Amino acid sequence: MARAIRAWLASIFCVATTLTLLSGCALYAGGEGGGGEGGGGAITFLHWRGEDQQVFGELAEGFEEETGIRVEQSVLPSDAYTAQSQQTILSGRGADVFATQPGSQFRQLTDAGVYADLTDAEFTGRFDEQFIEAGRTEGGEQLTLPYQLVFNIPVYNVRLLEEAGFDEPPQDWEGFLSLCDALKEQGAAPIAFAGNTSASQFINPMLMNNQPSDDIWQRVEAGEARVTEDWYVETLSQIAELRDRGCFQDDPLGSTQEGISALFAQEEAGMMALGSYQMATVAEQNPDIEQDLLAPITVPAEEARYDGIYTSTFMLGVNAKGENQEAARQWVEYLTRPENAATYANDTGQLLTLSEVDYTSEILRTQQPWREKRLLFQPRFELTVEEIDQGMRTSVEDILSGSAPEEAAQSFQSTIDRAIQE
Repeated sequence: MARAIRAWLASIFCVATTLTLLSGCALYAGGEGGGGEGGGGAITFLHWRGEDQQVFGELAEGFEEETGIRVEQSVLPSDAYTAQSQQTILSGRGADVFATQPGSQFRQLTDAGVYADLTDAEFTGRFDEQFIEAGRTEGGEQLTLPYQLVFNIPVYNVRLLEEAGFDEPPQDWEGFLSLCDALKEQGAAPIAFAGNTSASQFINPMLMNNQPSDDIWQRVEAGEARVTEDWYVETLSQIAELRDRGCFQDDPLGSTQEGISALFAQEEAGMMALGSYQMATVAEQNPDIEQDLLAPITVPAEEARYDGIYTSTFMLGVNAKGENQEAARQWVEYLTRPENAATYANDTGQLLTLSEVDYTSEILRTQQPWREKRLLFQPRFELTVEEIDQGMRTSVEDILSGSAPEEAAQSFQSTIDRAIQE
């Protein structure tokens, strides 16, 4: 009898010890929030960065080793991401963690209630406050964490500009026109322009010092301001001036992003009307090219309020409709650790919004000083209506097709009027 009691007590002690050890492991593996749903199983990470699948996969392996949670990536084409991702996100299945773009997509999903609130998450404090505003509601809730920091301004070839007599980018409109003329005299295309991308990029720095206020696009959508006013017509007029001076390569609207990247990498164009996100691709094609960033300043230097445009994008969110929210939060926490963020950044050539990242990439070190400049958030992403966003791009394309600025502006305003009435 005594032997049986001793055996029974020993078994109870073993069970208790095992539970204590498992509890400790779960607390360690769980990071913020602890084990919960994060004790195993799988989560889905939905995004559009197909070129980043490998590095995300490597990070996911380390995450699984630490937590026991498997991360399955679901990647959609970038040009169809908004349309194709919406249903998956709203269903609560197939997108435990997902990336979204700022602007209209973020607002639509916020209204649908799909974002878990990350305001009080410990890892939210790892970000540079000014660069995550795009993922915050007007009420101050941090629903997403923008991961990538992009400068939507032209990339330039340092050597070609120096040979054209410009050791530094010009600081006013007349200087920018002179730069274009000098590059053209050298036999280079001054500005490489991609018909499928550049219209939505180049318009931003052209607007930043021309638009009368930072809230102008909210006023336009409210019907309180019109794009037929001088500020927008003048912006289109300046693009028309570049067109008429031959500042773009032949057939800009028929050129692709891949095509102008190759043209720029071959050092046949002085500037490329894309953004910082394209610099890594160019460097892969031509490791010897020296690149930097500039923005066309459309006003006299003393009147310029901004130096450039930025976008905080690839906004990480946790699906509030999903069943794996704790595990999803753990994956976001893992991606925001400085050492893991550095791995992602240096592998992909993407500058990040986090405060403490060790950049070893020469391209990222070139971009880093732009964080301290006078920056305006991309005006396009202030728009909440897709038809108006498309109308802005179309107005630029109309100019390159030969339309008069007033005509292109009126057509854009007609699009706005229809969208507002709907």
